[in-house]
Formats: sequence, structure tokens, C-alpha cells
Amino acid sequence: MLVTEPACHPTPGLDMVTGMEAKPWRDRVHEEDELVEQLKLQISEAAKRRALALLDGVTELGSIAEVARDLGKSWTAIDKAIKKNGPGRTGPTTTE
Repeated sequence: MLVTEPACHPTPGLDMVTGMEAKPWRDRVHEEDELVEQLKLQISEAAKRRALALLDGVTELGSIAEVARDLGKSWTAIDKAIKKNGPGRTGPTTTE
């Protein structure tokens, strides 16, 4: 997992010390863009791990339908998550 800064978000108006000037908006936009990219990477990695866990469930329970029933999800949601993010996939991934 690649996180270089703590996952905290400033409260508008409270992100500066009294007497100091606020960060320029361009700097704030740049920082938020970096955070968005980090979060996208974390979502992609989590989706891959989730697909692997779903496949483990299929191995244990015997079918996608059984995994879906066990998790209270639709068969198509589980199938789509495995196909989209499972082994052998390259490129961007997302969750259901």
C-alpha cells in the first residue's frame, strides 16, 4: 500500500495557524490531485485482492452462485467482479 501522507482531511478555515496565510489554491489542487491518484491506486489494488478472495470463496463453496448467496449479493455482481479484477487482468480495475 502506497500512502505517503496521513489520511486526514483539513477542515476548511482550520487548516492554517492564526497569523499564517492559507496555502495558495493551486498548491491545494495539486495536493488533492496527488491524493486522488493514490486513492485510485489503492482502489485498484483492493479490487484485485477482493477478486482473489471471491475466487477462494468459489473454490471453498463450489460456485459463484453459492458465494453470492453467502455474501447476500447477486450472482452477476460477483461474476463481474471476478472477471473484471481477477488474475490475468491488466490495466485499470474498479469495484462492482
